[in-house]
Amino acid sequence: MNLNKTQPEPIRLPERRVLRRRMARKPTPIRISVTAWQLVLLGLAALLALILWAVPIVPAIALAGFAVALVLSFPVHLFAQHVPRSLAILLSFLILLAVVLLLAYILLPLIVSQAGALVTALPELVQNLEQYLVRALRALHARDLLPDTPEPVAGRLISDIKDSLGLIANNVLGRTLGILFGTFSWALTLFAVVFIAASLLANVRSFKAAYLTSVPSHYRHDALEFWDALGHALSSYLGGLAVVLAIQGGLSAAALFLIGVPYSLALGAWVSITAVIPYLGAWIGAIPALLVAFSISPTAAVLTGMLFLAIQQLEGNVLTPRIQAQTIKVPSVLVFLGVLAGGSLAGITGVLLAVPALATLRVIFDFFRVRLRTEPSPLDPPG
Repeated sequence: MNLNKTQPEPIRLPERRVLRRRMARKPTPIRISVTAWQLVLLGLAALLALILWAVPIVPAIALAGFAVALVLSFPVHLFAQHVPRSLAILLSFLILLAVVLLLAYILLPLIVSQAGALVTALPELVQNLEQYLVRALRALHARDLLPDTPEPVAGRLISDIKDSLGLIANNVLGRTLGILFGTFSWALTLFAVVFIAASLLANVRSFKAAYLTSVPSHYRHDALEFWDALGHALSSYLGGLAVVLAIQGGLSAAALFLIGVPYSLALGAWVSITAVIPYLGAWIGAIPALLVAFSISPTAAVLTGMLFLAIQQLEGNVLTPRIQAQTIKVPSVLVFLGVLAGGSLAGITGVLLAVPALATLRVIFDFFRVRLRTEPSPLDPPG
């Protein structure tokens, strides 16, 4: 037996196993009082609110990405039944891109061309409108129903109309587009929205799992119901809203074209933009079309007025109630009051977010309404 034979060295654990053992150690708790923890949470919430207030592009892009993700959740869910989810997300974005490019290369150039022609012809249209107003005011002046001669009264009315149109355009378009495209370039904003939407769609299961694991185990079934109900309400609302915008804009453009009102595509696009506002959007969208039609002839103005009255009835009595009945399930009067409250609190942004906020509150109310139970306090007298 060879005693000089080198003894084998003890087998060392691989570095990965050592690291795994170190990571498996139970973390050392950091003790903190409930009051201190609440103050930390309050400070973080205040810091987040300050950042969102100082950089309004962040919540705007986040909400836009969230909306795109909700809309695409339907085709993603459909495609995911046959192909891997990553491929389903890619197919959904390709379809969305194809639709956007189709609209951009066919409808958008026509709308931009008509909008430019409308702006160019605006002085002539205003002059024609002023002439019709002077004729109508002369009839009133002949019966001593005017405090002044027709020409100054018509001039003041035209000036007020110009100021009102400028104010509406600034509130509806200027602020919204300014938030989205004023800080960053258009391409960067679009990329950010698409990136957020794709991230939400790709990681929705991770978000859902993290949300459910943060809830106590005996409440997870209820938490899952709340997740599904809120997602269904918001996605259904956005899908229904897209249908309403397309119907109102398409009907307006087609009918204006048949009536003979020029720039029908541009005016129809304006109707689609203002139709985002429940109830009031149909009336706001009618103003430019009525002015253009009135500058053509009183007959065209009457027909245009009848057209938008019919569209308003369709929107107010058929389309919007159907969306409310199937998605947000909130009475019409509360929707109207919510829109007014949102406009008073946050302008056009509040108006746009009023209905989704009501849908969220309705889901929260329904969730707790069937679960909250009151129990007698030990201090209450018996019986």
